[in-house]
Amino acid sequence: MADKLATYRSKRSASRTPEPVPAPGPLPGGHDDTFVIQEHHARRLHWDFRLERQGVLVSWALPKGLPDDPKKNHLAVRTEDHPLDYAGFEGEIPQGEYGGGQVEIWDRGTYECETWTDREVKCVLHGERAHGRYVLIRTDGDNWLIHLMEPARGSGDTASAKAEPATAEREPVPELIRPMLATLGELPAPSEDPDFGYEMKWDGLRAVAYVADGEVRLVSRNDKDVTVAYPELRGFGAALGGVPAVFDGEIVACDPAGQISFAALQPRMHVRDRAQIGRLSEQTPVTYQIFDLLHLDGHDTVGLRYEQRRELLESLGLHGPHWDTPGYTRGGGPAALAASREQRLEGIVAKRLDSVYEPGRRSKAWVKVKHTRTQEVVIGGWAPGQGRRAGTIGALLLGIPGPEGLEYVGQVGTGFNRETLDDLYRRLRSLERRTPPFAHPLPTRDAKDAHWVTPKLVGEVEFGEWTRDGRLRQPSWRGLRPDKSPDEVVRES
Repeated sequence: MADKLATYRSKRSASRTPEPVPAPGPLPGGHDDTFVIQEHHARRLHWDFRLERQGVLVSWALPKGLPDDPKKNHLAVRTEDHPLDYAGFEGEIPQGEYGGGQVEIWDRGTYECETWTDREVKCVLHGERAHGRYVLIRTDGDNWLIHLMEPARGSGDTASAKAEPATAEREPVPELIRPMLATLGELPAPSEDPDFGYEMKWDGLRAVAYVADGEVRLVSRNDKDVTVAYPELRGFGAALGGVPAVFDGEIVACDPAGQISFAALQPRMHVRDRAQIGRLSEQTPVTYQIFDLLHLDGHDTVGLRYEQRRELLESLGLHGPHWDTPGYTRGGGPAALAASREQRLEGIVAKRLDSVYEPGRRSKAWVKVKHTRTQEVVIGGWAPGQGRRAGTIGALLLGIPGPEGLEYVGQVGTGFNRETLDDLYRRLRSLERRTPPFAHPLPTRDAKDAHWVTPKLVGEVEFGEWTRDGRLRQPSWRGLRPDKSPDEVVRES
């Protein structure tokens, strides 16, 4: 078996340090229930957190000590395993030796292990100063985060080691993290079902929320700042109590019946006049549905597994008047899909529990399963209306980017109300051009009397199926997608 203390011994000499330096040989037995936290005045003050495990003390260095607030996580750097005798060590390590400086026992006691893997250690501490339920989560290499999940009942606030700010280990809130995208598919096979977490699929506007100094900034999927359009979400930043963070989620609105509705959100997506925004925020308020955590308290979390990110996210308790953290289920995909249908939602998203967050990528680790088929499309022109629609739009001519350019996929003439038609007419008139933007000629019937436009506007349709020649069968208009650019549109299978 590998010598667990080889690294420890290689850094120390028994003749030069008062630390215990055992000779190579069998490790002593124990009960795997001892913990110790030592205050270490080395080159930089820190606290060494050690848990007894299989004959050694598995160790982490905590630059800021134990966290005392579930909303604030601290950095934990994995160090070499230490001998069990180190649990009782106090003294002065000579300057010039590894870790030179004063070592004092800050707290010592017993612990209960709930989970121990290469990426996660969950335990309950029973000490005089340290008590409560903690989890250590590996982020990258030897870097971990330590998170207070639950203080011990009746113990008051969990004590923490207070240190000078360790700014070198902290990172500012990123300027931009592009959202990870899901692929369209079916429910995972029954044998794979336990490996997935299932969330409701929200029918709204995808937005990444950046929170710093109590202020929130909302950025859409196509990198546009949409903060001003949703003033009711300003209080979300204050709800974090000053903790910097980045979240992924969906902005949704409800119709008069209280049902989440993409159509209800449409008027909110295009307005920039502050007075009108204020009126709309009272008439049709929005809610930010938070489903992922990308950065927390100076540390990126995109490298954590999905189940770890969700655990951290839910520990923040973000439930407010205009923001919420909906739950998810581990396994049980068919039941989750049935529940989404009962709630008249679009479907569900199945996410692998062990998947990391892949910014800006469409990943097979996330699978969206829909009840109805929808497709993002690019508007390439419009046909004039007749009868009651005379003088306005009769149908939109739609395309999807392909290898040779914009490929024609048909036209949509249903799903509009008069207000929508007027808005589209105004937008499309400003984009008119003389030549069609499509890669190949359209059928004569569809091209007759058409008005061509520069393909800049993205919309979404609901449809029955794809025809053999690649057209949308029975499409119905759902609305514009100002959060998406034409080059992001792909054909859904």
